[in-house]
Amino acid sequence: MEINLASIRQEYTKGGLRESELPDNPFLLFSQWLQEAIDSKVDEPTAMLVGTVSPEGKPSTRTVLLKDLHDDKFIFYSNYESRKGRQLAQNPAISLSFVWHQLERQVHIEGTAEKVPPDESDQYFKKRPYKSRIGARISPQSQPIGNRVQLIRAFIREAARWIGKEVERPAHWGGYAVIPERIEFWQGRPNRLHDRIVYTLQPDGHWKKERLAP
Repeated sequence: MEINLASIRQEYTKGGLRESELPDNPFLLFSQWLQEAIDSKVDEPTAMLVGTVSPEGKPSTRTVLLKDLHDDKFIFYSNYESRKGRQLAQNPAISLSFVWHQLERQVHIEGTAEKVPPDESDQYFKKRPYKSRIGARISPQSQPIGNRVQLIRAFIREAARWIGKEVERPAHWGGYAVIPERIEFWQGRPNRLHDRIVYTLQPDGHWKKERLAP
């Protein structure tokens, strides 16, 4: 079966970016765009493609959900012993990409990741659904398993252990805070003359704002 990919075209017409109208702090613009994505009911508005670096220097990507945004940091949670967790332990360089197709918008972030304090991970873990907490305790994330039945049995056994008790956060699970150094906002425009505005963090802590060619 042949798929004619070259013929797939879409004209972008839903918005534009003017430097003079944009805030000096990129977090203000990101918060605005994220809220608009949520209000517009786009599919998975908090989903982001997380890129890390393998020990061999190769890129590694997966989709994770953004769970908080504070102190100019992007927060997500994961298994510290997962593939991305092991890679971040060796190299904290990380990228995040948000793609909101319905709004013809993208945001690309580059920076470094660090673990959030344990008490912050504890607070978020308590807010998770009960079954998600059990799953976090038993899943050897990114490791090979024999079959799905093995996973379900481990879930049932672990759930039985915590009947009537508060499910504790396992030490191998917690949050990461991404400290950005570069944030690019992309807005689709007609004729492929897209708007790209990039903010780069300067040594004095201020953000430099520039327009990039599409």
